Amino acid sequence: MSDFTIDELICTCISRQIVDGELVAQGIATPLVAAGYLLAKLTHAPNLSFVSAIGQALSDTFAPIGIATIEELWLGQGLMSFGFVHGACDFLPRFGPKEFFRPGQVDRYGNFNNLFMGGSYTRPRLRLPGSGGIADVTVFEDKVYLYVPRHGRHTFVEQLDIRSGLGHHPARTTGHGPRYLVSDLGQFDFAPESGRMRLLSLHPGVTLERVQAKTGFPLIIPSPIPPTPEPTAEELHYLRQVIDPLGVRTLELLGGAARKNKLLEILQKEH
Repeated sequence: MSDFTIDELICTCISRQIVDGELVAQGIATPLVAAGYLLAKLTHAPNLSFVSAIGQALSDTFAPIGIATIEELWLGQGLMSFGFVHGACDFLPRFGPKEFFRPGQVDRYGNFNNLFMGGSYTRPRLRLPGSGGIADVTVFEDKVYLYVPRHGRHTFVEQLDIRSGLGHHPARTTGHGPRYLVSDLGQFDFAPESGRMRLLSLHPGVTLERVQAKTGFPLIIPSPIPPTPEPTAEELHYLRQVIDPLGVRTLELLGGAARKNKLLEILQKEH
């Protein structure tokens, strides 16, 4: 593997899904997505515009990613702001942005869950952050994209504990199920004829056996399986020196003490 990290590869994959002139939407606490969007803005999509759940702001420029200074990225550069209900019910349906969601669970058809794992809704084993409007917008959005920083059978499941994001489901009458998913193991899409998840490429050093072992359902497998294109020197420069010199994006791949220590390190550098 060349001199890049998996978070940098995920950001690059996200960036390469962006088309110049698009409007993209970003949720809360998703620095991998924010970094990917900004990378697209600085490379091949200079006319990209952003709408963010942070302050419900619309912006067409950027600021480096931070934690204590996160509002500067959107509110400080914002063209306008609006309330959550207005954004979810009026703005998003009208302008149809492309949006990356991080599912707590996802099935083979791209239906996903961000509410709870195990037990029941009233007595869950693990309470997830919540849908945050996902149940509202995934029924009509055409450009739903997904990302999973840590690929495992706890996320890629045969049966969801509850569905809070609509995928390629027979009940769908508007919009489109997820079109793409990137994880720390590879890139995926959903076959048009069946809506089932299909492997697109393997990240450097990852085997098909590892991907299938960490996925709780059979994938559609192409032959041959191409490798995921690596980040360029230019893309790595922007990520490391311009977009996210503090490494906020790495928080999404860490857990426990490592995540806490990285968070404290970033906050100390910000001050």
